[in-house]
Parts: sequence; structure tokens; C-alpha cells
Amino acid sequence: MNRKILAASAMLVVLATASALTLLHDGTQAQDVGAVKERYTDIKSQTLTYMDGETECEAFVAWDGNVKGRRPAVLVVHDWKGRGSFDEQRARELAALGYIGFSVDVYGKGVRPQTTEEARKATSTWYGDRAALRTRLQAAVTAAQEHELVDRLRIAAIGYCFGGSCVLELARSGAELTGVVSFHGGLGTSMPAKAGEIKARVLILHGANDPNVGADQVSAVWKEMTEAGADWQLVAYGNSVHSFTNPAAGNDNSKGAAYNENADKRSWEAMKDFLREALAS
Repeated sequence: MNRKILAASAMLVVLATASALTLLHDGTQAQDVGAVKERYTDIKSQTLTYMDGETECEAFVAWDGNVKGRRPAVLVVHDWKGRGSFDEQRARELAALGYIGFSVDVYGKGVRPQTTEEARKATSTWYGDRAALRTRLQAAVTAAQEHELVDRLRIAAIGYCFGGSCVLELARSGAELTGVVSFHGGLGTSMPAKAGEIKARVLILHGANDPNVGADQVSAVWKEMTEAGADWQLVAYGNSVHSFTNPAAGNDNSKGAAYNENADKRSWEAMKDFLREALAS
């Protein structure tokens, strides 16, 4: 049964510098794959190279080998440690749902931060240049549009942590997407959307007790989306902090980042309901 999800709309006041936004990730680990969310038997996959200017990026693409013809695609944007096993697993599970799972590469081929400091530096660079970030993300959208199995008119994007911030930037940029889903992503931006700019439906899945994405950011994105005239929804999961989908974050909410099994499962189901609507033919 489809859930009724609390909805509303907003125009964002710039509330955080790039350095402040990187605090979202302090103390967190790269996303743990966790339990398999969707079972699959005949998922095909490939590594696909695409370009942003002179930078080579490497996507992971997954699809159900039993399905014929073009179908909707869902981009998966990684956390601050770069594309890895978590994103590839989500791509396979999206393929099991009948989509093309397209795990994008924001940092570029072979760039995978190994330490917290490396990851912080990488995200700070991108948060500090939103225009370049949007260009890099659009390169992934274009690569998906050009894939032989993708229905280019039905493409959505999901993202986790840093990736959650990224998909919101895509929406703000006016990208030709039918929907975006942010899982515990930062909500601030230095380039808020103006009226009429957001074409994609927006779903924000937020930890209600996330100390790094507080009521001020929620209020600001509410205002931004409202004034932009966006079709948007926000779900706040009680007793949940940052990284609530990541088993590697542990279970101590006092650290500001912790796994919450209920929020993880509920947010995945909310995403599925949202995508069914956003990617309907």
C-alpha cells in the first residue's frame, strides 16, 4: 500500500559554507552494503566509461537480463568515499525492480578516498564549486540517456550522504530528471533554485535527530522548494541521525551518525513508492 508522505515546499537561504557541509560526514564510515534489499537472479552488469570534459569517469551499470527493450534508469550517487560496493549493490537491486541501475562516479576514474581526511578534502572541493559539481553530475545523466537500454525520458537519481546532496543539486539545476531521492543528505546550497527551475519530483529522506542537518536547514529547504514551485516531499524518521542506512555507522546515536534498521527499511520502501510514480510510463 502506498504511503502518504508528508509533503511541502521551499527557497533556500545559503546557510552553510563548504567546510561546514563536510561536517556531515565526520566520524562516519563508507557505506556498508548491509542486507540485500531486493532479491535477483539474472542481473547483468558492465563498467561504462564516460567523460566530463577531459576527466574520465567510470560508472557501474546493472540490468535484468530477462527484460527486453528500453526501460527507466535510476542513477545512484555515492557517499564521500566514492563509488564502491554499496552503490553497485543498490544498482543491482534497482535492476531487480525493473530499472537500469546506474552507479555514477563523481570523483573520476580511480579516485577513491581512503581516509577521512582524503574524503573530507574531496567533498570540500565539490561543495566549494557547485557549478562544477552540477556539470560533473550532468555528464552522468547524459551518459545514462545515451545508454542503449535506457528510456531517456524516464530517468531518476538517488544518493546517500554526499550523494544525497548531489541529487538535490541536480534537481536545483533543472536537470531533465523525473525524480530525485536524497537519503540523509545535506540540504544546504550556495545556488538555491529559483521559481520554475526544478523539473524533477523531489523526495528527501531525513534523520529527524541528525545534528548536522538541523531544523534550520529543514526550514530553509522547505522555503526553497515552496518558492521554486517544486513537487516535493520530506520524510523525517524519528530517533534517527546521520547515516541511518549505513550498518558500518554503528548504533550509538550520540555520535551523530548511526544505523537505524527501521529507518533504513522504511526509507527504501518510501523510495520504491516514489519511483513507481515518478517513472511511470
